[in-house]
Amino acid sequence: MKRIILSAFITIGINTLHAQSVFFTKNGTVSFFSSTPLENIDAKNSAVASKINAQTGEMEFQMLIKGFEFKKASMQQHFNDKDYMDSDTYPKSTFKGKITDLSKVNFKKDGTYSVAVEGDLTIHGVTKKVSTTGTITVAGEKVNSKATFTVILKDYNVSVPSFVSKKVAESVQVKVDCDYQLYKS
Repeated sequence: MKRIILSAFITIGINTLHAQSVFFTKNGTVSFFSSTPLENIDAKNSAVASKINAQTGEMEFQMLIKGFEFKKASMQQHFNDKDYMDSDTYPKSTFKGKITDLSKVNFKKDGTYSVAVEGDLTIHGVTKKVSTTGTITVAGEKVNSKATFTVILKDYNVSVPSFVSKKVAESVQVKVDCDYQLYKS
């Protein structure tokens, strides 16, 4: 009986420790920008779900493609069309990866830490390995992550429709900016 009780306390302690090391958000931001001589295109998605495990460095991001908002309604419509992102067929984009130099970050000490991140980015049904650098900022029980990287559309089988080919760049600059809170069960 003592072993069962001790085992239960150890399990609860481990689960509590694990929960205290996870930061999450449901309203992170991912934006992108592309520039051509004819037109600049930028969009923002502020409904990005993400979590960071401070013990393992694992990071995950997930967003709905239709969550991107554009300044022009026509851009948003063309972006989601079957000829471009085909959001009905490929509704989500995800990233699953890891902070590769986690020892640089002290999640218990306020500060801004430069980090390297690697993982699998899935867009338009295609998954590719990516790596980038970014920052983790710790302020009390809140964490912010920021990164900027480039996505080449053809790497993800995203073709640019001919009627907008001079208005859409072959690559886009992606920015991630997420404010996390400590997960409390």
